Amino acid sequence: MSEREISAGDGPVVVIGAGPVGLAAAAHLVERELPFLVVDAGAGPGASVRRWGHVRLFSPWRYNIDPAARRLLTEAGITLPADEDLPTGADLVARYLEPLAALPRIAPRLRYGAEVVAIGRVGADRVRTAGREDTPFVVRLADGSEITARAVLDASGTWRTPNVLGGNGLAAHGEREAAGWIDHALPDVLGADRDRHAGRHTVVVGAGHSAATTLLALADLAASAPGTRITWAIRADAPDRTYGGGEDDQLPARGALGAGLHHLVAAGRVELATGFRVHTVRAGADGGAGGVRLLDAAGRSIDADRVVAATGYRPDWRLAGELRLELDPILEAARELAPLIDPNVHSCGTVYPHGVAELSHPEPGYFALGSKSYGRAPTFLMATGYEQARSVVAALAGDWAAARDVRLALPETGVCSVSTGLQGIAADLGLPADVPDQLMTATARHLGSAATPVDAVLTAAAELGLDPTATRRFAAFAAAQAGDHTG
Repeated sequence: MSEREISAGDGPVVVIGAGPVGLAAAAHLVERELPFLVVDAGAGPGASVRRWGHVRLFSPWRYNIDPAARRLLTEAGITLPADEDLPTGADLVARYLEPLAALPRIAPRLRYGAEVVAIGRVGADRVRTAGREDTPFVVRLADGSEITARAVLDASGTWRTPNVLGGNGLAAHGEREAAGWIDHALPDVLGADRDRHAGRHTVVVGAGHSAATTLLALADLAASAPGTRITWAIRADAPDRTYGGGEDDQLPARGALGAGLHHLVAAGRVELATGFRVHTVRAGADGGAGGVRLLDAAGRSIDADRVVAATGYRPDWRLAGELRLELDPILEAARELAPLIDPNVHSCGTVYPHGVAELSHPEPGYFALGSKSYGRAPTFLMATGYEQARSVVAALAGDWAAARDVRLALPETGVCSVSTGLQGIAADLGLPADVPDQLMTATARHLGSAATPVDAVLTAAAELGLDPTATRRFAAFAAAQAGDHTG
């Protein structure tokens, strides 16, 4: 790949999406002094993030602020949040994305309410090869207007294309007709959506972080709303993957999600249905007391009032139908990237450094960044998208040494090296076997407000009534973990 192969004329680089990765690309384009335009279908920055603004991220600010964006904001005199604090989605928008989008070097190059419906080449369809790499892109918007571009960075994400409930990737029979009973990932069950779930039976389908987050929130709701029932339906035969690495996870809040969920299941506060692949959805009169009934292929059924489809997302490649993309047949990610992120191979959640080389397609100058680049692979972190943006923009600027010098240091999940740290302490002190999970669950509730993970552990230990000896041992363990991983 050469500079010429990804440069078509002198037009701007068009970035699709004004979310975290799209605006990170804008920050790098500013630093490289390349002309650009960011277009977004929403009314402001982070439109999709606003939809889950009530959710607290498990990664602290230091992983959620792009380095180039940090430099621009600091130069503008904007005070950034403390690196180790855990933001909510609303915090991410208000304290990072909005100030970044408002910078004088970025704001004039943002267009909101501009939905991209197609991308092509000026005067050339997908079949034409001659002169293709020197032909500008044309980006068509929903209002019929068109923008010519030197390159296109597609950071439009996957939020608007959630996966279906059906266990084989196809919509379950009756799923569309039952849409009124189905919420997609991360409903605000403790806030705006409380009345839909309080005192009712909710089934959460899915085994990822979104499912775990919703299940923990529903458990909190059940503690104050009598009659609230929770069922967790997963396709796998066991929930171990969702439980994750626990205290071995280098992001304590991420580890606490799985550990907390493990405790809820063990305590009977969440009913677990394993090996349940939704085949049919029946709503209304056939749905059990006017609710909804889920059936699997074996004929097992679950009746509920609401269903949360936390089944992940998939990319929508239709807008790039006239471009020459080379997608992996399994993940729908760029063919060179797919082997590095395939969950069938990388069960530990490991992500290998990757940049412009792995993100390239036979269509020179088009790159999918962020969660869309991952296709159907789960567990995307914003820091990954930021490094993608840095590498690709460096290549667009002709700085191939920087583009190929890809570095990505992400916190490990601990899934493949689960230690017996907390369990060992509990065993040494003769504590009940469920104390470690209870401690992790309680700690998770305080990580967002506590000054440090150790403080969160101390508060949780006090809630559980642990004696001073146990409290000191658990706090010392937390301090050691923080010392190892915070740098």
